[in-house]
Amino acid sequence: MSRFGLPSFLSLSLCLLAVPVPVGAETASERLAESAVVLKEMLDAPDQGVLEDLLSEAHCVVIVPGLKKGAFLVGAKYGRGFTVCRDDRLSAWGAPAAVRIEGGSFGFQIGGAETDVVMIVRNRRGMDKLMQSKFTLGGDADVAAGPVGRSGSAQTDLKMTAEILSYSRSRGVFAGVSVQGATLRQDLDENQEMYGQKLSNRKILSEGPKAPAASAALLALLNLHARR
Repeated sequence: MSRFGLPSFLSLSLCLLAVPVPVGAETASERLAESAVVLKEMLDAPDQGVLEDLLSEAHCVVIVPGLKKGAFLVGAKYGRGFTVCRDDRLSAWGAPAAVRIEGGSFGFQIGGAETDVVMIVRNRRGMDKLMQSKFTLGGDADVAAGPVGRSGSAQTDLKMTAEILSYSRSRGVFAGVSVQGATLRQDLDENQEMYGQKLSNRKILSEGPKAPAASAALLALLNLHARR
């Protein structure tokens, strides 16, 4: 049972509808709301979405919603999002820690005004990387484009050695995506906005502070659909 409890489908739907999701989120609360919407749409698209069994086995999930098209073209900062990991003490998903993704060469064509990135961290080694102040995807941690949809199950065995499986979503379509060379780093300013102090991601992920209220919808979805 999470700190928020496991709501019914009705309560969860109301929770998602009650959280405003603006275009071009500027605050941590807005980005948490967008992250919940990205995850929900991913779960609602079984033919094109991420395999739910991979999510159920995951140690952590990274969601970076609404990456701007221009950021890719000029090589600037790609975007801000969150990582959420399982808290074994609670047998539930723990408090979110803020991340930034920067640089790298994304292996897909950008087809929309913005693109979402979702990463599934599959083992403890990958989780340990998230506790560092920064690391390079494909360098410090093995990463592969994740399989999608029902047909993706046949590809899963080919990716068993990867610590992280990565996906993109543009115009509502999910696809496996290469994020080789991108840097994932902790976002202390965003953590301060959520927790009132500049907590490190290691402290958040290992000590489990009380999750901010704005993360309730995201955590409820994970606790409902990604239970072991």
